[in-house]
Amino acid sequence: MSALLSVRGLVKRYRLPRTRLLGAPPELVAVDGVDLSIDAGRSLGVVGESGSGKSTIARAVMALETPSAGTVELLGRDLNALDAESLRRARRDIPMVFQDPYGSLDPRQPVERIVAEPLTAIGRVAPAERRERVADALASVGLRAADLDKYPHEFSGGQRQRIAIARALITRPKLIVADEPVSALDVSVQAQVLNLLRDLQDRLGLTYLLISHDLAVVDRVCDRVAVLLAGRVVEAGTPAQLFSGAAHPYTRALLDAVPRADDPDRRRRLRAQAREARAAARVASDVLPADASVHAGWSAGCAHAARCPYAVERCRIEAPVLREDGNGRAVACHRADEVVALASAVQ
Repeated sequence: MSALLSVRGLVKRYRLPRTRLLGAPPELVAVDGVDLSIDAGRSLGVVGESGSGKSTIARAVMALETPSAGTVELLGRDLNALDAESLRRARRDIPMVFQDPYGSLDPRQPVERIVAEPLTAIGRVAPAERRERVADALASVGLRAADLDKYPHEFSGGQRQRIAIARALITRPKLIVADEPVSALDVSVQAQVLNLLRDLQDRLGLTYLLISHDLAVVDRVCDRVAVLLAGRVVEAGTPAQLFSGAAHPYTRALLDAVPRADDPDRRRRLRAQAREARAAARVASDVLPADASVHAGWSAGCAHAARCPYAVERCRIEAPVLREDGNGRAVACHRADEVVALASAVQ
């Protein structure tokens, strides 16, 4: 069975202002050769720090950005090869839920008009049918038909995000792109919205591409996770694989950043892990292969090397390639096996 969404070799470059009058304008590579796929009814989380390229991928999937290279296919159709009218119709199958539930809703419009807005991609809809469909969409996210004539300022942040989700559901889409959908909400409200997303997936068979910087969020919703660093996927697998035995030091750094009130010895173990890693790195630096080559496209090495306690000279001059391990996980790290072994030894 072919994937619902298939992203292959995605590259996005942005041209920056000239630094010299006669020189060529510099380029920023925001996304550099990313491959992703999602089967119908499943969910993929893309996580990484700010500036890693997550939102650029989301905009490319929505066909709001034209890739510099690569393809984005929905049900086998290259979105960037469609004409304007076909693309307008295709977008009803890939709505987006934005980060800010306050800024993404027009404060001058009632809820009925806000939620019904995507129906314009379908064509003319009778007012009675439109109102019924909006009421059904609101009911599916736990709101009432009585809310149809209210305005956004009459709702809490969590309720506004429910309205945004109802707007995404109104066209009965095949894929929902959620870009940091709970990061602007209180922690207690985040749990409610995440539970709603899972419930909607179970009831309606929805497919999600979830963009987040928070690994705990994707753990609640996603079947697979791709960890993004400097525009490249450095590790991918199921949440259980990544959270119980991450093989890339950057993934481990993201996990270590998550507060854990039930682990008072965690800082001590992390310091011990870093000491062990640095000691091993000094030994491993003596075995750099003679044919190690400089990668021209990714800072001539691993983007995490400057911050990584496991880094050796090879990491700084040769960009690692994303390789699958045969168990559904892939990692781009020269020392992945040693990272797992060293981390296990100090736990």
